[in-house]
Parts: sequence; C-alpha cells; structure tokens
Amino acid sequence: MAPLTAFKVWLKSLVGKRQGKAPESGDMAENAAATAKALQAGLELTSEGIILLDDRGRVVAFNSGAHALAHAALADMRGADFWDAIPEDIAESHRSAAEQALRESGSHQFVARYPFEDQWVEYCLRQHADGLLVTLKDVTAAHRASRQLRESESCNQALFDVHPQAMWLFDVGSGHVLAANKAAAALYGMTQDELGEFFAAQLFPEGEGAAVLASLPVGDFHGEMRLCTQKKAGGQPMLVELACSSVQWQLRPAVMVSVTDVGARHLADAHLQRINEELELRVGQCTDELQRSRSELDAFTSAMLHDLKSPLHVIHGFASTLAERYAATFDAQGRHYLARIQASTHQLARLMDDVRTLTYLPHMLMAPEQMDLVPVCQRLMDDLRRREPGRQLVLEMEPSLPLVGDRKMLVIALACLLDNAWKFTSRKEQGWVQVGLKADPASGNLVLQVSDNGIGFDAAYADKLFTAFQRLHSSADFSGSGLGLAIVRRVAQLHGGQAWAVSADQGGASFFMSLPQGADLPGPENLPA
Repeated sequence: MAPLTAFKVWLKSLVGKRQGKAPESGDMAENAAATAKALQAGLELTSEGIILLDDRGRVVAFNSGAHALAHAALADMRGADFWDAIPEDIAESHRSAAEQALRESGSHQFVARYPFEDQWVEYCLRQHADGLLVTLKDVTAAHRASRQLRESESCNQALFDVHPQAMWLFDVGSGHVLAANKAAAALYGMTQDELGEFFAAQLFPEGEGAAVLASLPVGDFHGEMRLCTQKKAGGQPMLVELACSSVQWQLRPAVMVSVTDVGARHLADAHLQRINEELELRVGQCTDELQRSRSELDAFTSAMLHDLKSPLHVIHGFASTLAERYAATFDAQGRHYLARIQASTHQLARLMDDVRTLTYLPHMLMAPEQMDLVPVCQRLMDDLRRREPGRQLVLEMEPSLPLVGDRKMLVIALACLLDNAWKFTSRKEQGWVQVGLKADPASGNLVLQVSDNGIGFDAAYADKLFTAFQRLHSSADFSGSGLGLAIVRRVAQLHGGQAWAVSADQGGASFFMSLPQGADLPGPENLPA
C-alpha cells in the first residue's frame, strides 16, 4: 500500500505495541489510518523537508518543511508527479540530469534558486526498493558565504595578479610553485605558466635554494626578510630581497614570497658609500688645511701685534716727549699735528687690543659660573667716568642681575657695550644707560639688554653692526676700532646664543645677547670654532 515497506512495518509494529496486540485482517482500515498518521507525525519531527515518492515518482507523503521549501503550488502534493509538484523552471533545469543520475547511481543532488525569495534550496534524491526519498534543505546562508568566499578569492587573485610587487607562492610540502603574478614573471623573464612549472629551489643558484628554504621557520610566520641571490630564466644571477610569509592558498599550506631586485640599489649604495668615504676624506683634508691656515693666521696675528707694539711705544713716547718739552715752541699747526699723532697712536693701540681680544676669544676655555652683573657694570662705568670726569651718565639697573656664564668673556662683552653707550651718548646733555635681564619664553634663555639714549643707528644697516670693521659713523665723529660689537657677538656665540640690535624711533639703541643657562650652556668640548 506504501512504497517504504520497511518503514511502514516499523510503524505498524509500533502501533501494535501501543494497542497490545498484533494487527488482524479485520483491523486493516483502522491500522492503515493509524499508520499514515504515525508516518506523517514522524516526517514532521525532522527539521529538513522530506518528500516520499513511490516507484513511479508520485508523491506519497511530505512534511510541511518540504512544502515550504519546494514552494509548491499544490496545497496537497499527494498523488502528484514530483516534477509537476515543484516549480516548473526548476523541474526543467534539473529533471533530465536527475533521472539519468538516478538510473546510473541511484542518487542525485542539486541546488535550486528561488529568485523572488532570494533563497537557495538543496534537493537530495535517493532511490530505494520502494521508490524515492527526497530531502530538502535551506542552504541560503551557506551559499551566500560560499559566494562571498569565491568573490573574495577572485578579488584576491586579481589583486595578486596585478600587484606591481613581484610575488609568488610555493607549496610547503612539495616546494612546487603554486602561483606567480605578472610582476614576478617579468622579473624572472618568463611567463606565469612557465614560472608555475618550477620548484622554489630552482629559482636559486645551484645548492643555495635548499638552504634558504630550510631556514624558514616552521608554522605560521610573517615578514621574514632576507638578502640572497636568485637567477632569471637565462641563468643570470640577481641580488634580491625576499619577504616570506606563511599563508593558506586554496586550502593548502603555502609560503608567499615577495621579491625585490636590489641589485641596482646595492650598486647605488656601494657607489654612495664610496662617495661618502671620498667626501669624508676631503672634509678631513679641508679641516686639516683649515686648522693649519688658522694656526698660521693666529701665529701671524700674534707676531704682528707683538712686532707692532714696540714701534708704537716708540712713536707714543717721542710724541709725549715733544708735547712736554717743545709744545711751547710749536705754532698752532705744529701742535695740531702733534695732537693728531698722539690720537692716532692711541687709536692704533686700542685697535691692536681689540684684535688681540677677538683673536684669542675662541681659545679661551669656557668656565661657566653663577655671577651678578651689577658690580661688574658699576666697576666698568667707574673706569669710564675716570677717563672723562666731566661727563654725566646715569646707569640704571636692578639691584641684582644674576646669571650663569663665563665671567671673563661677559666682562669683555659688557665693557664693549658700555663703552659703546658712553661714546654715542656723548652729545646728550643728560645721557642714560639701562642694563637688564629678561627671560625668553620661546628658548628658555636669559637675554641681556643694554639700552642707551644716544644717537642710534639706521635700522636698514642693523645686520652690519656686528661685522668686524663695519662702522656706521665716521671715526672723526666717534672714535673706535669697529670691533666692539663683533666681540660682543663672538661672546654670545661662544655661550651658545646670539646678538642683535634694535634702533629706537626717537633716537637711542638697544643691544641684546641671548645666553643659554644650565644644561643648554656649551661646554669646552663643543665650543664653536
């Protein structure tokens, strides 16, 4: 009565056990109904869709899952041909192949898509003595994941193939090259198919490939960089840099190799190294030559200053004697000449002193110490007042001006700055000089400022003030060697700072020296040359 005799016998025995007796002929109708009900209940227990067919392919029984998954147009598929019960387009697509497979192997499986529902259903047909068993399973999620995986693999394959970096993969077990991109084929001078016929060790010079591959770590690894030699299609060697990483390629453990031809770079590096060595040699030679030239210049300067001192003393002595003994016998013109000689000898002596100071400043050992500038400025100002007792100049300072610096150098610089202020305020009825310290927030340095109300200078020539022998005023109007501010700048540089000047709109000028403090102050080992 049903195609699955064994299944029905089991159900009949189950019903008989529940009734406590074996089925008799008079109870056949009742037992058949019970059997059908039990069969349907059993079909509904499974989560998959199940359709039972007789030996002619007609539907004997089905569960609700099968009806939903098959999207059957018939409310009750019993008695209908299976291929008529499912959607027509699916039957047309798969019937012929299914019937042939069932005749040959007794089973067939296919996946059908329902576009409207965007659903994929797997049909599995299995033949047995009484008919066919058809199971249906919703495989939409798996199919989507598989499709995304295929799309991802396709995308990765495309990216791998067109990537400008030469890359190839080889199988961990066999060492056979599994894939190579276009850049790798171009690098080795062969096609991608030709490269795919190689083993990884064949891309290295004889005997070197096995050692390189054996040195790769076992298991997962990434970014193993190494410099080695490989060979191109014609056997031409090339120096390459390899980056190796373990990957899964089509479910196989593999190693991806990224290859960079560094032969040109290696040659360039070697050439650059040679150039650097030559430059270092030339710089060393130039430094030695500069040191020799500087030593010779220092020696010449020292000798010149020493040799000039004696004749200058002689000139000064004779001029003083003439002024003491014979000034009364000279006429006005003679006395003028004598005064010019004495002024020139004094100017020359001061110039020699300034040249000596500027020359020997770089050779002085830096000895930073905590000091107060107030007593230094007062002593220097007292010396200036003794030279010209009739001058009135007010010195304005805070009660204390503490800083860290080399005392000898800062005394020299302050002497130049105060002498400069004394000189250029000489035409003022009431001159003044201000000395102060302020912190520079940007650099953290202390800034020494010396300001006066003298005649000032043209701001357009501010950059020339600190250049040796550069004068913005005539020596006839204001005496001087033209080296004072150059000395100030040199002292600032030796302290690791700098010097600059600002001219006031209403006359006067301010001169500044930035002086690093503490750890920023240079030591003897790194003083500027």
